[in-house]
Amino acid sequence: MATSRELSAIPTILADVLGGLSQPRKSLPPKLFYDERGSELFEQICELPEYYVTRTERAILKSNVDAIAAAAGKVHTVVELGAGSASKTALLLEALARRDGVITYVPIDVSSSALRVAARQLRARIPRLRLAPVVADYTCQMPMRKDPAPRLILYIGSSIGNFNPMEAAAILARVRRTMQAADRLLLGVDLTKEPRVLLPAYDDAQGVTAAFNKNVLHRINRELEGDFDLDRFRHAAVWNQQESRVEMHLESAVAQQVWLRGLSRGFGFEAGETIHTENSYKYTAAMLRWLFGAASMTSLQSWTDDRHWFELHMLAPAS
Repeated sequence: MATSRELSAIPTILADVLGGLSQPRKSLPPKLFYDERGSELFEQICELPEYYVTRTERAILKSNVDAIAAAAGKVHTVVELGAGSASKTALLLEALARRDGVITYVPIDVSSSALRVAARQLRARIPRLRLAPVVADYTCQMPMRKDPAPRLILYIGSSIGNFNPMEAAAILARVRRTMQAADRLLLGVDLTKEPRVLLPAYDDAQGVTAAFNKNVLHRINRELEGDFDLDRFRHAAVWNQQESRVEMHLESAVAQQVWLRGLSRGFGFEAGETIHTENSYKYTAAMLRWLFGAASMTSLQSWTDDRHWFELHMLAPAS
């Protein structure tokens, strides 16, 4: 029988929108993508031919699932940050359940709709799995405490890439402070590669990523009574070589004013001005060494694909 934890309310978007659009260089945090429609669009993105990230990580998990489970040790609880629909996670949960019996799975995500999908699919696939979903923004407050029983913490999907190096190190350090010596963290990281591979993954031919990016404006219109005209904004993906990241922007096609009744104020846009909505950092070996050291973590073992496009690292607290 699956168990559940009461789903807590996520913080309002009001402060994020007001703070982000008031800056000289306007921005919005990527967590705002994930309302119900945004979560659906992201699941579509993960299946696009251009979006290699999910496909490559899933193949690594499938090929190495028993070795990854062995490296995790015997665990009673699996906690996942930014779980989404947990489609890839099921492979590892099945392997752990075969070996260790009943496992408690704690998926954490800002999207309650994504967690409902995950719970429904996992109950059907792994009947003995205990489910304890949590709606929370782990970037604001880590919804975990130390636990004497060994745990495996998952932070896969290259979600760490949405944060600049200092932010990423701070998130991992907060996770590290919740870990006991026997706990393990499986981290998925996307590696640097040619822009001809990177950019189509964030600007697909079908326009799904563009719709995903623009959906944040639709959400603001709905929740803050805004009057964004989505046709007056263009989706743009840019490779920033110096920062080693793909950037997503919404570019204003014309000079315009947007009014948000929920904030009782408007925002002006020049033609060509952008709202920076997401970063996707691509890691080098040197960047990973720095990240692990800054977070006081040690990589015990790693797995990659034949093209070395993506890596999974099993991390432990540094001694």
